Amino acid sequence: MNVELRHLRALVALAESDTFTTAAAVLGTTQPTLSRTITQLEEITGVRLVERTTREMSFTPAGRGFSATARDLLAQLDGAVAELGRTEAPLRLGWAWAGFGRHTVPLIQEWREAEAGSIELSRPHDPVAALRRGEIDAALIRRSPPSPEPLPGLAMTTLFTEELVAAIAADDPRAAKSAVTLLELAAGPIAACATAPTVTNHIWQHTGRTPRAISVANTDEWLTRISIGDAVGVTAEATTYHHHVPEVAYRPIEDSPPVEVALAWSAAEPHPRAHAFAQFAREYFTRILDASAPPLVLSHDAQSALDRPVH
Repeated sequence: MNVELRHLRALVALAESDTFTTAAAVLGTTQPTLSRTITQLEEITGVRLVERTTREMSFTPAGRGFSATARDLLAQLDGAVAELGRTEAPLRLGWAWAGFGRHTVPLIQEWREAEAGSIELSRPHDPVAALRRGEIDAALIRRSPPSPEPLPGLAMTTLFTEELVAAIAADDPRAAKSAVTLLELAAGPIAACATAPTVTNHIWQHTGRTPRAISVANTDEWLTRISIGDAVGVTAEATTYHHHVPEVAYRPIEDSPPVEVALAWSAAEPHPRAHAFAQFAREYFTRILDASAPPLVLSHDAQSALDRPVH
């Protein structure tokens, strides 16, 4: 016969009680049954663990040491069993603008179908700030041009790169062109989100002209200011998939740098599934995108489709 959990639980209950009678009540059994269980344990180990008389019970030195070890083992086991039954909190993923573009739904569906864990999506104004505050567990961020520098306190992995496009009022003369340049866009104000901009002024350095920026609070205001001709926008190509209105035309920018699309999460206290999701997303894009050129490139042939309103 081998030592079983019932033997260990009996020994620990006896060590934590005054008498066999009390220990038996704690275990929900009878005093004779508990006494037989302790006797079995002593026979298995070949060591006297408990001294018994008609008046009292006491542990031998070996019994005291073994009961302490048994208590620790049972605590570890109970903790492990509780952990197995605990429901893992969903991975909270946030982005400010365009998500994964046309790949957003397929990627999230594949993740869920793989039973890799639940995921909640949100649209914070500033994903990095929300991540630092613990409001989300992972943030999709865009940087143009790509930067090898990580953000302090965050772990990051680059998923893919995409092109920048211009957002122009549909009745603007520049909207009639198949593509525009950064110098052409610098002629007028640029609508830029104050909290999570995709691009900054340094992308105009080679033009010798920096446009004036108009700060907007969110995507709706950005589209409105562009629609009425107050400004133009410069954004990632994925924006054309999620944010399309008939009053705004998207055009490729011939001389723009690429946009780095990366996933960031807390380096110190990551969600248990954050790294797994980052690896899953990276493998997804490695599998379906052409590594020889930046993916999600807006082709001129796609313009007519992009300019049609989506209902």
